[in-house]
Amino acid sequence: MLKIYDSVKKEKVDFIPINPPQVRIYVCGPTVYDDSHLGHARSAIVFDLLRRILRENGYEVLFAKNFTDIDDKIINKSLQSGLSVEEITQTYTRKYLEEMEALGVERADIEPRATESLDGICVMIEELLQKGFAYQTPSGDIYLSVEKDSKYGMLSGRIAELQTQSRIQNSEQKRDARDFALWKSYKGIGDIGYEAPFGKGRPGWHIECSAMIKKHLAYEGEYAIDIHGGGADLLFPHHENEASQTRCAENQSIAKYWIHNGFVTINGEKMAKSLGNSFFIKDALKNYDGEILRFYLLGTHYRAGLNFAKEDLLAAKKRLDRIYRLKKRIDSTQTFKEEDCCEFREAFLEALNDDLNISKALSVVDEFVAKANEMLDQKQKHKIPSIAGNLAIITRLLGVGGKNPFAYFQLGVSEAQKSEIEFLISQRLEAKKQKDFANADKIREKLREMGVEIMDTPSGCMWEKV
Repeated sequence: MLKIYDSVKKEKVDFIPINPPQVRIYVCGPTVYDDSHLGHARSAIVFDLLRRILRENGYEVLFAKNFTDIDDKIINKSLQSGLSVEEITQTYTRKYLEEMEALGVERADIEPRATESLDGICVMIEELLQKGFAYQTPSGDIYLSVEKDSKYGMLSGRIAELQTQSRIQNSEQKRDARDFALWKSYKGIGDIGYEAPFGKGRPGWHIECSAMIKKHLAYEGEYAIDIHGGGADLLFPHHENEASQTRCAENQSIAKYWIHNGFVTINGEKMAKSLGNSFFIKDALKNYDGEILRFYLLGTHYRAGLNFAKEDLLAAKKRLDRIYRLKKRIDSTQTFKEEDCCEFREAFLEALNDDLNISKALSVVDEFVAKANEMLDQKQKHKIPSIAGNLAIITRLLGVGGKNPFAYFQLGVSEAQKSEIEFLISQRLEAKKQKDFANADKIREKLREMGVEIMDTPSGCMWEKV
């Protein structure tokens, strides 16, 4: 059985879906005003892994990830750059999706945008006003009254902080410092406004997620969805506020389980654009293949903090190299039966079912790779189908190992270098045809000095960068 760490209960619990075999997941996506950093990448990869594990357990997963395309930061970017809000949001949404593809992250089944969810947002705000949980200020802004929600703070557990915060001097029109915006009234030139029953304006950040979940995913009953996820920085106030407004409007808990991934840090400091230490995904992908970056970010348990370090990334690459070296030793088109892989699959999935225990899962992989190489050394060809099957399971669950192994070991080689290598290989083949083996050996040695190893195979001469 799958066990997950529930952020509310603060313990590992058995995962029991609301309506099996269905599982509905909502993950908070990016605010699309700038390039995404490795913190965004890690969160996306964590929940991609969870999705794969759920499917492997036989669940039918409906997965949603939103794009926040209405926000103060987007408006400010528009004013500073002279670009329209639509140009900015479309550009960074496209970039995010391209980068996720490079990282092997499967696209969500549902990708709602705030601008496409205004009707549902307005309906939920009207419900909150009618039920007395929200109020409108003279300036037209609408806030949720935290005092009216007796359970506010129960998600994050930050009650003491909330009590301290409540003593902070309120803004001019807010009734309580804890109250949060549901609707921001239109301020005129330089602002963006949409028509609504309660006045022109735009939604606050938190309300969009509750409205999107209600529209696309919500069950009838005690819980709207099975799992709500995101980075640990979203637990408070974003997720706390989401939970509150859904509870007040719908008399329903927004999610049965809450899952949060840990931060990515650089030199021990949280990675964030506001701190000026963001390591953008686009920059990382210039230096490292997306699959290698994915494997590195997977290698630390999702709830733990990950301090980005080049030496750790290179160590992760060496581990991935071993998987590909094994794959290179067999015919990657080898057919296999799932029943040939039961022992490995059971051990591998058991580890991942323990709250995504990646360390244990990778130790299972390491043991398999070592044993498989021993069997191949001993010419146990009858084991090749099960080896191929186990490698396919690794790819299916971790999203790595799916490349052609020879292509993998050519990663990072420029087109100019490839042309030079291919030219030398063709010269060597010609020398061999002419039985000029001395020259053929010289060319092989020259390639070796370039860090290139070649292998003569039935399908031709293959090479890799070492």
